[in-house]
Amino acid sequence: MSLLYVLNGPNLNLLGKRQPHIYGHETLADVEADCRKLASELGHELRFHQSNREYEIIDWIHEAREDGAGIVINPAAFTHTSVAILDALNTFEGPVIEIHISNVHKRESFRHHSFVSHRADGVIAGLGTEGYQLGIRRVATMLKTPKNG
Repeated sequence: MSLLYVLNGPNLNLLGKRQPHIYGHETLADVEADCRKLASELGHELRFHQSNREYEIIDWIHEAREDGAGIVINPAAFTHTSVAILDALNTFEGPVIEIHISNVHKRESFRHHSFVSHRADGVIAGLGTEGYQLGIRRVATMLKTPKNG
């Protein structure tokens, strides 16, 4: 049983309350419950974290280096600003999937650039909170696929 990390950046604690016309009505607790259920069905354990503090996300990535097999990350606004999160992700050897609830490419131009994408093995954007489940499924598939095959 592999350990997967789902990491969430700033303001996602307000999911379901903040701009529901963009982010929907599901709460982060709803997303976590769905992620835990799916990870368990796929035979994986899950650590699910959210922080408005960049250093905590970096610390969780460092923790994942020691015991995690894959990371699904919604860095939120840190996507567009954090070289530090990119540097931390570059130290992680497992698969990384970047998630965005909204389609960032239909939003303000400053949201079109992602530092995290330089490390991510895939990016899911604009599919609502369903993107989390898709990210977990993709990480699980990548963990089953031999790297040299």
